[in-house]
Amino acid sequence: MGSRSGRPEVAVITMARDEGDLLPVWVSHYARHVGIDNLVVLDDNSVDGSTDDLGCTVHRVPPLKGGLEFEPVRMRLMNGIASGLLAAYDYVVFVDVDEFIVTDPSLFPTFPDLLEARGRPETLGVVGLNVLHVPSAEPAPLDLGRPLLDQRSFAKFTPLMCKPSVKRINAGWAISSHALKAPYAIDPELFMLHLKFADRDRLAEVARLRNEVSKADGRAEEASWGKEADQVLAIFDEVVAEVDPAAVPEFDPAAADLEEMVIFHNGRHRTPKQGQIAALRKQPLTRLPSRLHGTL
Repeated sequence: MGSRSGRPEVAVITMARDEGDLLPVWVSHYARHVGIDNLVVLDDNSVDGSTDDLGCTVHRVPPLKGGLEFEPVRMRLMNGIASGLLAAYDYVVFVDVDEFIVTDPSLFPTFPDLLEARGRPETLGVVGLNVLHVPSAEPAPLDLGRPLLDQRSFAKFTPLMCKPSVKRINAGWAISSHALKAPYAIDPELFMLHLKFADRDRLAEVARLRNEVSKADGRAEEASWGKEADQVLAIFDEVVAEVDPAAVPEFDPAAADLEEMVIFHNGRHRTPKQGQIAALRKQPLTRLPSRLHGTL
């Protein structure tokens, strides 16, 4: 398999529920990397119309089991779809709607170019950066109609988000796709920008909606979904208080010990468990690498 240009053929999949104006941004971003015909969105019972007229494949799934069964069922579904797609594609990538894979455009115009340059590895992990809104330095709400990295400059490296998002073998994802039943390495030039904390107002709304879902069916109640919106915002405000932008260094992947990051536990390869909220509090604030400007 493989395209005539020499780049691998890549499918990108996600599952979405009521993602509003962010989902079209996701489609536009990944369409630039792999082509819109190679995107698959599973609609988890959206009611806001966000999956209408996206231009890519959308499949509406019936309600999944809630509570502790939700994630195992979701992983079975995504792994099954990925397995089928690998019959036609070189790679399958699984990311959430607020997760954007980017590369240094001067080195790799698209991330399939990186996969080709790396010799088409069986699996690959991303460098997870939680983009962080610092209201004192970036007062305007995030405008999704404009380039995002024109508006946001700060991030926190988050080991938990160094996911094995990319694979060309039929090895299952597990633990909300934070783990893989096969070895993987984290590529220092394959970044994933996670936007959960990229805008304070949006964080409040997303936290409220997710907490409502968690209360309704019990899913992810042990994670941040189980926290009330005001709890999440209080932590966020604590983290971004009294930031001196001039003193924040640029993130350097070489300082992150990526080669030692992946561990093997209970039959799965993953990064050490440190939740999103814990990373938000404990990881140092950095600037997004300047070479990524314009990629999102």
